[in-house]
Amino acid sequence: MLCMFAALLTGVVLAQDVSVRSDHPDRYVVVKGDTLWDISGRFLDKPWQWPAIWHANPQIENPHLIYPGDELSLVYVDGVPQLRLNRAGNEKLSPAIRVVDRDSPINAIALEQIEPFLRDVRVLSPSEFENLPYIVANIEDRITATYSDQTYARNLNARVGDEFVVARLYSIYDRTKDGEIRRVLPKENWKQVPNTRDRNTTMWNETPPWSKRPKDPVGYEMVEVSQVRVRQNGDISVLDVLRDRTEIRQGDFILPLDSIGYDAVFQPHAMNTVPEGLRILSTKDAIYGVGHYQIVAVNGGSNQGLESGHVFSVFRPGKVVDDRTGYRYGSFKEEAEVELPDQYHALIMVFRTFGDISYAMVLGGDNLVRSFDELRHPDERS
Repeated sequence: MLCMFAALLTGVVLAQDVSVRSDHPDRYVVVKGDTLWDISGRFLDKPWQWPAIWHANPQIENPHLIYPGDELSLVYVDGVPQLRLNRAGNEKLSPAIRVVDRDSPINAIALEQIEPFLRDVRVLSPSEFENLPYIVANIEDRITATYSDQTYARNLNARVGDEFVVARLYSIYDRTKDGEIRRVLPKENWKQVPNTRDRNTTMWNETPPWSKRPKDPVGYEMVEVSQVRVRQNGDISVLDVLRDRTEIRQGDFILPLDSIGYDAVFQPHAMNTVPEGLRILSTKDAIYGVGHYQIVAVNGGSNQGLESGHVFSVFRPGKVVDDRTGYRYGSFKEEAEVELPDQYHALIMVFRTFGDISYAMVLGGDNLVRSFDELRHPDERS
């Protein structure tokens, strides 16, 4: 299991404007199911500042892992808040919490929620996507192929015994003439997730049919569906299906195993300067928005300086409404239009980046996160 949280606790970071919650507990005993983010939220107003107050017990051989049963306590040293770890089994802990599973340290966030995006999702550049080998048919001309079936690939230059991933094109990230990135669904009629919204309404603008096809793709989102092994090579290769997450279909693509790695550990932190125009590009498997522990795509990646662990505040742009009272008493209509303040909705943390696209998890806030919401420095909360 990935221990995404090991690097989070490496070293002691000098406290900088650390805001401790007024209702924080003096001590907290870690329980199974806790995450580092949730625990830090019990002590801090800004959970991503955990490394700034971490202070390891020097008697512990490896202080970089926290397990169920461990006790955390908040102390002040020369006026600076520090969190200290008392390892489960020490004299300070009660017998009821001494027996712990040493193979299961807690994770920084809900790892099970992001594992599919770490393991199964890749965003390919146009050059990487171009001329990919693909599934041309399934055995006996079936619509789908599953575990222990055979399938057929074209343009696959491989040797017998080589193994590959079968992936499905899930969406295309396309850059418009004005530089915005939109998400296009590669389905019949080139359905497009609208990329503009009228601030005067809660509805999205209609996109004319002729603009739905991608014009300037910047990334192709591929989702792994299966793994195969070459049984017979040639212009049409015969593949054995080794395992599957879903059925293989004609038109699915062939990718190398582990051609793109990902960070196994990360440290939550803020960007010094948030790039202008950074926003939520799409919400995964949700039309009206996503909440805690759910996944969003962001219209920026390593090319814009984003990296795993970057934390952002999410703001909903304020609507433009008519000041009907002012209009009634003689103001011009233009003068009677007012823009409502932008509203803070949530915190997100990036966990995987590609060239121009990133994936992040919603980790705080009481409101849903939607497409078009804007990203700002996490210190902005109102």
